[in-house]
Amino acid sequence: MLHSIIICLTSERCVREAVGAVARLVLCGFDSQVLHCEGNALPMLPEALRQEETLLLVDDPQLAETLTAQGWYVSGLQPVDCNDPFPGVQVVFSEIDEVDPDSFVKAYERMAGLPWHILTTERCIIRETTMEDLDSFYQIYADPAMTRYMEGLYEDPEDERRYLRDYIDKVYAFLGFGIWTVTLRQDGTVIGRAGYSIREGFEHLELGFLIGTPWQRQGYALEVCRAILDYGRDVLALDQVETFVKEGNEVSLRLCERLGFRAVGEAELVENLYGDTYSGDMKRVGAEEARCGRYIRMTLRMTASAGK
Repeated sequence: MLHSIIICLTSERCVREAVGAVARLVLCGFDSQVLHCEGNALPMLPEALRQEETLLLVDDPQLAETLTAQGWYVSGLQPVDCNDPFPGVQVVFSEIDEVDPDSFVKAYERMAGLPWHILTTERCIIRETTMEDLDSFYQIYADPAMTRYMEGLYEDPEDERRYLRDYIDKVYAFLGFGIWTVTLRQDGTVIGRAGYSIREGFEHLELGFLIGTPWQRQGYALEVCRAILDYGRDVLALDQVETFVKEGNEVSLRLCERLGFRAVGEAELVENLYGDTYSGDMKRVGAEEARCGRYIRMTLRMTASAGK
């Protein structure tokens, strides 16, 4: 967990905004301070700092590279009128006195390999998926009813692990959204998955969701999808969302209608997008191996809170 955010400055250009940022961070409960460095000399970091709980914001690319090599979690700090590259640094901030503290937390979590918390609803927590979720997913998908209208997991768990590693590295890290894990607030039990994905050939993000059989008919899907749609509108600035319901899936069709979606046509979609075994690098299956299904295409304009 992030405890300390230390701003390391080699010049005076960012002093004012750094002081403003520290004041906000301290009010939010973080240990934060500004350290001045001579040239690109290493800063005199407090001995009490725990490396695994600290984010360093550094205004010099060479210093950032050195500290990263020493095992620190480092983000760049750049004046708005400067475009110097920060090699090897995942996140670069500017105007940090206006940055929401949660953005620093998310930068730290990405570097530390920790899942982002996305949403909390009345009964659920929605967060990024981790490798530890796979056993729960296989238990959920073991019920044949779960794959009647959607593609299941890879038969070989090693294929699924390779796929999930790529998904975390290539989708979460670059897009900042995806299909997330749904857990119960009361005990952390994994009950399903939900979130957004990009489908090739379509203009808008796609909402997808799945709730395991033991937790169906209790309102979880409606609760979670409403929150995710509001998140899409308020955080991701989406103005329209699509979803695809396989023909015959009347339960999901009614749920989507309650959320405000309206059918606009049909579509034939590839269901085994990356093949029946996973070869890596999210390489899509060729046309000769593709397995397709017929789906109802539905859209929702994001003008207000999701349907009640």
